[in-house]
Amino acid sequence: MPLPSFPLNPDTQSDLLWTPSDPSQTQTAHFREHINSTYSLSLQTYQDLYEWSISHRGDFWSSLWDFENVVGSKGKHVIDEGASPEDNPSWFEESVSNWAENQLRHSHSHPNDIAIIQLSESTSTHTAPEKKITQLELYNLVGRAQRSLIRGGIQKGDRIGYWGGNVLEAVVLVLASSSIGAIFSSAASDFGVDGVKERLDQIQPKLLFVTNGVIYNGVIRPLIPLLPKLLKSLKTPPEKVVVIDHLPEELVGIPNDMERWNQWLDPKEGETAFERLGFNDPIWILFSSGTTGKPKAIVHRQGGMLLDSLREHHLAGDIGRGDVFFYYTTPGWMMFQYLVSSLSTGATIILYEGSPLKDPSYLFNMIDQYGITIFGTSAKWLEVISKTYPDVKDHHELSTLKQILSTGSPLPGGLFDWIYEKVKKDVLVGSITGGTDICSVFAGRNTSLPVYRGEIQSRMLGFALDTDGPPNQPGELICRQAFPIEPLGFWPLDGYGFPEDEVESAKKRFKESYFKGEKGIWYHGDYVRITPSRSSNSGGILMLGRSDGVLNPGGIRFGPTDIYSVLEGSEYSQLGVEETLVVGLMVEGGADEKVVLFVKMKGDRTLDDALIKKIKTDIRLARSARHVPSKIIQVSDIPVTLTNKRVEVPIRKLINGASISSINPATLRNPDCLEEYVKLGERMRKEEGMDG
Repeated sequence: MPLPSFPLNPDTQSDLLWTPSDPSQTQTAHFREHINSTYSLSLQTYQDLYEWSISHRGDFWSSLWDFENVVGSKGKHVIDEGASPEDNPSWFEESVSNWAENQLRHSHSHPNDIAIIQLSESTSTHTAPEKKITQLELYNLVGRAQRSLIRGGIQKGDRIGYWGGNVLEAVVLVLASSSIGAIFSSAASDFGVDGVKERLDQIQPKLLFVTNGVIYNGVIRPLIPLLPKLLKSLKTPPEKVVVIDHLPEELVGIPNDMERWNQWLDPKEGETAFERLGFNDPIWILFSSGTTGKPKAIVHRQGGMLLDSLREHHLAGDIGRGDVFFYYTTPGWMMFQYLVSSLSTGATIILYEGSPLKDPSYLFNMIDQYGITIFGTSAKWLEVISKTYPDVKDHHELSTLKQILSTGSPLPGGLFDWIYEKVKKDVLVGSITGGTDICSVFAGRNTSLPVYRGEIQSRMLGFALDTDGPPNQPGELICRQAFPIEPLGFWPLDGYGFPEDEVESAKKRFKESYFKGEKGIWYHGDYVRITPSRSSNSGGILMLGRSDGVLNPGGIRFGPTDIYSVLEGSEYSQLGVEETLVVGLMVEGGADEKVVLFVKMKGDRTLDDALIKKIKTDIRLARSARHVPSKIIQVSDIPVTLTNKRVEVPIRKLINGASISSINPATLRNPDCLEEYVKLGERMRKEEGMDG
């Protein structure tokens, strides 16, 4: 049987997988009591609290500031209640705070607590050292980096660039940059020169920090040899490049005339200072994947990142001092900021630089060795592990593990089943969704609520989330009210010395990316279904795919996940199916479309008629006849982004006649496979009479 998928019409109990042991002792329950006491209310459930939080936004976010003991001054202003997301209003206009100061607020109360553990992949000839740093040591190190930035002329609003691995120095830089109001931006080591250039050319950093190399999947990957080409290609090169010696010199070579991290770092101990900033000042720039154009340079506000990370990690996630939090990420993904921002809770964070799959037991061994309580990863990693290392609980204790978080793509119901059956029964499985656009989570885990199969637990407090369709029907995820983690815009913003035409172009692109019509509503780009409320959760969320990748054969709309969830089980893996991609092919002059399923097989395995028949039968039985692909085609490879996400929209464009030049190859891990889809598209359009 195929891996079962989440139900389209869930009943109340059959898919209940986990319930909290004592929801009354969760931070969400304590916050509800705080609201009841403050406002003389009698809210009883999460649903009551959620509905209050979106109907009293100003009171909610103001109360959250108080409940989380934010270091800073709040002021009286919170939000213009009449402003829409498209208005992009200012929040907490009278407030001053500093994100980094709040991240480091435990350094004096608990100076000897471990703040960060850094682990890296080794090779047969090199064993990477483990690094541990206490709260006070981190505080002092940030101060040294801060003084070096100031000595180098870095001021509020200047950009600091980083290219390299997920290492301690990257965390120090984002903290030191934000401590003085500089704007941090990073690219992962697997971004090639073209990908880094596209990002740096847009933001023009004054300083660029680069790790000398990384190890991935047992292979040493030096970055220093790539620097001359990068710097020569930039329109405005940085004033200085600082090299971080992550790997021994004998493995990656010695940079000739570049300053090293230990040379650049201020040698003296001293007090770390924090500039109190406005809530709406920029803190960092994140980039979209950019598969079909220039990556969007998304600017986030420092107060929003601070306040909402406390809501996410402490209020919703119950993370605090004594927890050990790990998320597999790179500095090119927003989950880097997501992980680092949990320092404010007093938890220990673990950085890992390397492959998560070279040894499938490695990350589980890490849980046991370091006592990880919150473990974050991607749905894709869980899918691969479920096939290659399925009986996890037979090999690991996982006694400290409390939560498994998953993002990057929808987590199908069958993987929920696998986790509870093969990994750990008493664990909160938190599928979360949000993204680079908001650098946070719109919907996700909550420790006070049950987990239902295939379903994101809840909409997060303070976000008026809905769909643009009828109730209980799939639609595009929208946010009806302004929210404090809405980006300030795309870079360049006004007031930073960039040409007016570039600023106006960025404003126009920002509006086109998230807003439609005249209602001022934020369109997030996800195709979802909000389920009826169960256990007073105010409705969970079923992720059905990206809204621009939605399939619509014969007027029946559904997401690619409906197909993937049927085919991603161990049975299909045993039959040789390695990866799949589903898109729509326009037919009948563009009036309709057919579903096309591309299948990559393992090794020299072949997609034969018997397997095609089985795929069609299983999809029809699990879904409907409308879901059955009209064409099932074997391909040599499935294109993925640098973070291993499938790219339905670009391939949809290619097979429907778009030029291969419309896709940015620097954003793909395997762009060489695109030509195959161009040829397949030509053939299919000819077959359908769409080649004219």
